[in-house]
Amino acid sequence: MLKEYTKSQLALRNGQDKDEIWVAFKGNIYDVGASRLWRNGKHYEHWAGQDLTDELSDAPHTENVFERFKIIGILIP
Repeated sequence: MLKEYTKSQLALRNGQDKDEIWVAFKGNIYDVGASRLWRNGKHYEHWAGQDLTDELSDAPHTENVFERFKIIGILIP
């Protein structure tokens, strides 16, 4: 079973406050720290530690990009 995290806990995993670089999408939290595109917690105009569900429509890729990353938790309201 995956651990649950709040938005406040996710916000700390931004590559700055803690070493982890995590993002949420559709309720799942992904570790994107291994991606060179997320160095220092920034990916173009997006920052780690956030729920990116509503921002995907601005991306040049589909949600399939998340299949590359391990789900490490669940985002709770």
